[in-house]
Amino acid sequence: MNENEKLSPWRNKIHEIIYEADTPMGKLFDIILFVIIIFSVILIMLESVKAIDAEYHEILFVLEWVVTIFFTIEYIARVISIKKPSHYIFSFYGIIDFLSTIPLYISYIFAGSQVLLAVRAFRLLRVFRILKLARFLGEASQLKRALKASRAKITVFLFAVLIASVMMGTLMYLIEGDEAGFTSIPTSIYWTIVTLTTVGYGDIAPITPQGQAIATIIMLLGYGIIAVPTGMVTAEFAKQGKDTSNLKNSGSYVHVNTQSCPTCSKEGHRDDAKHCYNCGSILNE
Repeated sequence: MNENEKLSPWRNKIHEIIYEADTPMGKLFDIILFVIIIFSVILIMLESVKAIDAEYHEILFVLEWVVTIFFTIEYIARVISIKKPSHYIFSFYGIIDFLSTIPLYISYIFAGSQVLLAVRAFRLLRVFRILKLARFLGEASQLKRALKASRAKITVFLFAVLIASVMMGTLMYLIEGDEAGFTSIPTSIYWTIVTLTTVGYGDIAPITPQGQAIATIIMLLGYGIIAVPTGMVTAEFAKQGKDTSNLKNSGSYVHVNTQSCPTCSKEGHRDDAKHCYNCGSILNE
């Protein structure tokens, strides 16, 4: 089949409803799908509660089959509404959709496979399409660039924290000893990191005045340590935002939408795009 050949009218309509969130029908479908996904995840949670499952097992089982049948029809519709089904089948969403559909079927062959139904939680990622967050892809790119620009500074910072944790942990091991739970240097380093990150599980605690004094210093350092990498990324993010603003003012900034390619299912095309940026196929108008 020619890649630039358009889909038949009915397949094109299905593609528009299922894959695109910019149309009224597409948005409605995505909202319905999202609600059913949440409902399905709630069902899985309820089934894991033994008291609820014992009393309402039959109802939960029937509802699970209803949801599974809906997902099965949706999966088949997604496959037949694009020119190259393999692009969807082996994509991230395609694999997740498949894995979230088959467990109830194979439960008749392999006992306990219903647990795999929890993978449906991954389908909640479709909220990004429903809320039309594609328009924030530029901001997401800014954050990615900011993290990339800060990676050297953050790496050096984390290495310094690791060295400090080893030193403090070793010191606490020498001061506290086995009686306080500091049975080894690795255990003491573990306590130092937990304290430094302000988690504080409480499974180990210093009992000597010297150890408590060092613990106080570590706790105070923890608040400062949290702020340092945040400041690094924030500074880079602000810089990236300034560069993007300059692009917008110069007219070089382009807007992308949720339009999906009927051949390869790629999204995030420019509003003025006529062809897919990934495979070159003609986009539906």
